[in-house]
Amino acid sequence: MNASPAPIPLRLTAPEPGWTAHTDVVIVGSGIAGLSTALRYIERTPTGRVVLVTKDLIANGSTRWAQGGIAAAVDPGDNPWAHLVDTIEAGAGLCDPDAVRILVDEGPAALHWLIDQGTVFDRTDTGDLALTREGGHRAHRIAHAGGDATGAEIERALVEAVRACDRIELIEHAFVPDLLVGVDTQGQRRVAGVTVHVMGEGERDGVGAIHATAVVLATGGMGQVFAATTNPEVSTGDGLALALRAGARVQDLEFVQFHPTVLWLGAHARGRQPLVSEAVRGEGAFLVDVHGRRFMRGVHELADLAPRDVVAREIARAMAETGADHVYLDARHFGADKWERRFPTILASCRTHGIDPVTDLIPVAPAAHYASGGIRVDHDGRTDLAGLYAVGETARTGVHGANRLASNSLLEGVVFADRIAAALADEQPPALTGPVLPAGGGPSGLAAPEILPELREAMSRYVGVRRDAAGLAKATAVLEELTARATATNPAPGVPAWQATNLLTVAWALVRAAERRQETRGSHWRADYEQPSAQARSRTFILDPSGIREDTSMRPYTLPEELVEELNRITVPEAALRGAAPEKTRPAVAWHEELIRTALAEDCSGHQVDVTTVATIPPAQIRTADVVARRDGVVAGLPLAELVFRLVCEGVVEVIRHARDGDSVKRGDILMTVTARTRDLLTAERTALNFLTHLSGIATATRAWVDAVAGTKAAIRDSRKTHPGLRVLEKYAVRCGGGVNHRFGLADAALIKDNHIAAAGGVAEAVRAVRERFPDIPLEVEVDRIDQIEPALAAGAEEILLDNFTVPELREAVALVAGRARLEASGGLTLDRAADVAATGVDYLAVGALTHSSPALDIALDLRENF
Repeated sequence: MNASPAPIPLRLTAPEPGWTAHTDVVIVGSGIAGLSTALRYIERTPTGRVVLVTKDLIANGSTRWAQGGIAAAVDPGDNPWAHLVDTIEAGAGLCDPDAVRILVDEGPAALHWLIDQGTVFDRTDTGDLALTREGGHRAHRIAHAGGDATGAEIERALVEAVRACDRIELIEHAFVPDLLVGVDTQGQRRVAGVTVHVMGEGERDGVGAIHATAVVLATGGMGQVFAATTNPEVSTGDGLALALRAGARVQDLEFVQFHPTVLWLGAHARGRQPLVSEAVRGEGAFLVDVHGRRFMRGVHELADLAPRDVVAREIARAMAETGADHVYLDARHFGADKWERRFPTILASCRTHGIDPVTDLIPVAPAAHYASGGIRVDHDGRTDLAGLYAVGETARTGVHGANRLASNSLLEGVVFADRIAAALADEQPPALTGPVLPAGGGPSGLAAPEILPELREAMSRYVGVRRDAAGLAKATAVLEELTARATATNPAPGVPAWQATNLLTVAWALVRAAERRQETRGSHWRADYEQPSAQARSRTFILDPSGIREDTSMRPYTLPEELVEELNRITVPEAALRGAAPEKTRPAVAWHEELIRTALAEDCSGHQVDVTTVATIPPAQIRTADVVARRDGVVAGLPLAELVFRLVCEGVVEVIRHARDGDSVKRGDILMTVTARTRDLLTAERTALNFLTHLSGIATATRAWVDAVAGTKAAIRDSRKTHPGLRVLEKYAVRCGGGVNHRFGLADAALIKDNHIAAAGGVAEAVRAVRERFPDIPLEVEVDRIDQIEPALAAGAEEILLDNFTVPELREAVALVAGRARLEASGGLTLDRAADVAATGVDYLAVGALTHSSPALDIALDLRENF
């Protein structure tokens, strides 16, 4: 099913605004993402003003509960690429590599910005940042504060900074029912502010409207859609629902991360559960089942520090095998001193519930923790709706993919807050025309808060750690019944009903996304589809009157713009497309991707992997390799080689070009440097070099012919003697070598040869037949005798191909034609005769061997030493 049969409100029922305010930017949410965006925007603008709206007290969001820390490659033994590899591996093939690169490159500066704002991180005895490890990290890169109170310390520092800024107005206890939308002078829908219900007293009590040129959603997660979660009560998916009702897309919602080690408080515990940070395992704690078996051994190379999706899944398996509803975390070997110094918050929480980790095993079980997906945004936080931005857990930047790497969330909030602030400071939006109204069409509606216990029970039971088709169908049935019942009761407008409606909307979106993904990937475990599919792709969903449905118009894979521009130049010249078949006019990028994937499939058939590389090289190893010329020549195909590496490496690659197509290179020259996972480099090597050596060989041979005829008016051109499927590339290589292309296909020009003349009854008859059928097509006639030239000219030939003429015969033909048609010499040409042939005055030398049998240029891939 692609849409819910029961109606989901496209606008919340709410009183008309009774007051109005104006500002530059409205930020909804007061966690690390919202606070950082506000401060960064103020830093970047001399007069800009912000209204920051939060539905509880400013410090009562998810940030304060973050225990483990914030990840950044600041240790001298670490580097951003290593952080990138760990992030990509945890993301199970669905990370946006460019977004991850932004995160890891800008992460250290973001961490130091937090320090500048007054955040006090834990230090070593020498004054350096105290760094630890968490699940999925292969280096100590987690900065923490107060032992295990990192989020609370960051929140404290940022709240103080915001309260000290007179250009940031804070409105607490305020709920945003809907976005305000208008139409600008360019005819584009644009967000123009929010409606807001202030739950208090004073001038801005009740529902009002805040008008602004931009709105930033920083509302956090949706954990309260489940019965058990680590999220606070305010995490009700408000930003997701706001965006959906306004027409923005959401992406990857099925990837809800269940934290593997949440303190188990009994089978009937509901609501926010205490978290036992991954940092406890980072410091050496380990998991055991109720029989004492260390079940993570042998499952993953990092064992108890495997990525969260792996650990949560194995805990669920262990619970199923033992019949228990929890497992244990053993950290008794820490001793009292380490517990009190390193994890005082967790220690106090455990003791509050009658458990002493110093002497007791800690009962734990997975609970809903973090949404890796969210509102679809670009690298500057822009959504599909002009003027609307999203940041933090409510946004899908592509950093987390199918599973968030531990402690990347706080970092993401700061890094992308700065990018949004920069975009807002630079933006000059067009003026609005006409009225500004709450977003969403159709009638308004609300869901009754009374549905929430059943909603949460169904979501935890059927859409939790373990999912399958039968369970998702039951979840759909529950949602249908609850939606019909909820909207029929006509509840009174207010925060409880608004939150219930948002949770119902988010639940529908999550179930739809989980249904569509029929594979196991990252934090999405389908017990009926245990293996990941061959190709990873993200899916986007929108809300319309029919309900939540998948938007299939979005392209899942993007390439750097510079590479796309280059690839679009490696295509059939426009002049050659006259009358071409439709497939010849397809966008070059799509054409080349298809070709490369076909070539890769030939290499990776059977096991679908490079078995030697997988067996011998660790998955997380990263190396730099140089693409090196082994002989002098002319290079062609570097964009194709880069595309191969990007496709194989899933974008987890840095490519630096040291040459351009058409350059003359010397033996030993480095043409390109590539940094990526070693496995991917070696898997891509042969396919990349197959294209590069072949095309460079053609370009090198062409350049030799071009040099041979230098000083004459003759150009070197190719023929249709190409290899199947490679004509576009081979003719491109000829151009790189300085040659020109003859026709690409049989429809580009009419070329009358001896067989056509014989079939038509003569040259004149053949030309007349072509002109009658295709009056505008270029007309060429091939002759092999001098006496055929004049009839060809008389018949209207625009170009005459002189086949196997001697040099004296060529001179005679040039004199006879006297400029009345272009002349090409072909057949029997050799490089040592090229200059003599060109000196006769012909316009072209046609060399079919260029594309058919030029030797490959020797080019190799050399791995550098390890980092």
